[in-house]
Amino acid sequence: MKYILVTGGVISGVGKGVISSSFGAILKCCGIEVTMIKIDPYINLDAGTFSPYEHGEVYVLNDGGEVDLDLGNYERFLNITLHKDNNITTGKIYQSVISKERHGDYLGKTVQVVPHITDAIQEWVEREANKPVSQSGKLPEVCIIELGGVIGDIESMAFVEAFRQFQFRVKRENFCVAHVSLVPQPKTTGESKTKPTQSSVRELRGLGLSPDIIVCRSERPIEDGVKEKISNFCHVAPEQIISVPDLPSVYEVPVFIENHGMAEFLSNRLHLGICPLPPRRKYMAEWCELGERIRHLKYDVIVAIVGKYTRLEDSYTSITKALHHAGNKIGYKVIIKFIEASNLEKTMLTDDPTAYHTAWRELCLCDCVVVPGGFGKRGVEGKIEAVRWCRLKEKPFLGICLGFQTAVIEFARSELGLKDAHSTEVNEETKNPVVIDMPEHNTGIMGGTMRLGKRTTVFKPTSTNSKIRKLYGSKGAIEERHRHRFEVNPEYIPNLEKHGLKFVGVDIDEQRMEILELDNHPYFVAVQFHPEYLSRPVKPSPPFIGLILAAKDRLKAYLSRGCKLSPREPQSDYYDSDDAQDSNELTVKKLHNENEHDDDNSSAYSSSSQC
Repeated sequence: MKYILVTGGVISGVGKGVISSSFGAILKCCGIEVTMIKIDPYINLDAGTFSPYEHGEVYVLNDGGEVDLDLGNYERFLNITLHKDNNITTGKIYQSVISKERHGDYLGKTVQVVPHITDAIQEWVEREANKPVSQSGKLPEVCIIELGGVIGDIESMAFVEAFRQFQFRVKRENFCVAHVSLVPQPKTTGESKTKPTQSSVRELRGLGLSPDIIVCRSERPIEDGVKEKISNFCHVAPEQIISVPDLPSVYEVPVFIENHGMAEFLSNRLHLGICPLPPRRKYMAEWCELGERIRHLKYDVIVAIVGKYTRLEDSYTSITKALHHAGNKIGYKVIIKFIEASNLEKTMLTDDPTAYHTAWRELCLCDCVVVPGGFGKRGVEGKIEAVRWCRLKEKPFLGICLGFQTAVIEFARSELGLKDAHSTEVNEETKNPVVIDMPEHNTGIMGGTMRLGKRTTVFKPTSTNSKIRKLYGSKGAIEERHRHRFEVNPEYIPNLEKHGLKFVGVDIDEQRMEILELDNHPYFVAVQFHPEYLSRPVKPSPPFIGLILAAKDRLKAYLSRGCKLSPREPQSDYYDSDDAQDSNELTVKKLHNENEHDDDNSSAYSSSSQC
């Protein structure tokens, strides 16, 4: 087993997740099976109890694990399915060690950070690294480990020490360190400042880890002279220093990094045996094509996200990615407008009329609307107002989780005349609780007690003409990931359907409502699950596809063609294949045989070469 440890310096949020994912994507294009692990030094057992303002989006896995949003990047880039144990936290490690101590596993010894905590970290990493990759069933050959936070943080010291020991445990030829550091470029001077990177690398080396690769993150590309300066002070060869400036899309990063010969370096450093490689345009074809497509989008579509946590865009990372995936496939550049839900409420007319009118103006100028999930009372009335406006103005609408529930509340108030209809999450005393809590998922303990993970949704037999069912390929059942504690009250369902709100999808027991739709509307769809978690760059989520198409008045034609884009419209064949990721089985081993004498091989790793 080969290991790549990715650390960060200077500041957090520098892009370690995307860099780690890009390493994985490059290796996977070379026919290498890859798995990934994210380490978060916080004491929480998982990310499930975090406010989105605290740590960004909480990402949910198939097995119900509530994890860091970086695992979403890993799954999207590598098209693999990870598990909750692929996310390690300080809380999990300490819990496992304390549990062993309580069972007497340490035979009366004094339990200490070294060696017990550090050993537990190493054992966890080795155990997860040697589990089969879910899609192929094969054992991974490379495990990429991202260490969250910044080198020097007191919270991550035990992990750094664990990996200092780990490099000797697995031998140098099986262990590589990549350090991602910020290189500031102050506008006052216009030059790149290397001192923060020098200090960060010095700190890392002082803790016993020497970087093999330094990835310099900056606003603009850094010059060769800056690389040489970093090389002199950080003991890393200039060709092992990679400048990754801000790019139009994160999906351009794998090709950008590979233009510096990353696959060849990793192959030589870790003895992967994948060189010599064919021309990059062949084994990286999927990523080259995706980047080209994104750069050449000609038309815009404006999407409003009416949310509760709009001050931090990371709160809705998976939704924004899913929207971009759908837009890229159809040929539209997605422009996202975040609208604070509470600013749409009528009480804002007196509290802050400027914010109220600005929010409504932005909503009116959008092409379509997404009302995402959330928890608590704040902003719910604003979401209900947005849903009502979309329904009455026939604006394409997609509700997710709480957005699904607010759509039910709004319809009950407007069409059933139940003016006090509400969710018991917001108003426990309401006389018309159209949304109620699920007793088995409301135990009083906050962490891990919701309805979580992948579950089956069954389309009703009467839903054959449903737009959303057609978007899913007219399947009888689908599987999507869930994260909720409240559901539609079954007592109100007959009356809601009688007045035109169609629940076209239910759970396998036909007890819980999963999908609703309006017939007499261009696109009014809401789902209890979170379709954004399974959206992929080469296989966008169907509800988001429908939303973007409806926003541009193309949904009806798309459905009439059996969910195929018109040949006259810009598209790429690789987008329409369910097995697009499997096309990478044109591995380097096969391609090398075909291109053994290709003249382009000699220049395949020029740092200036392009796809």
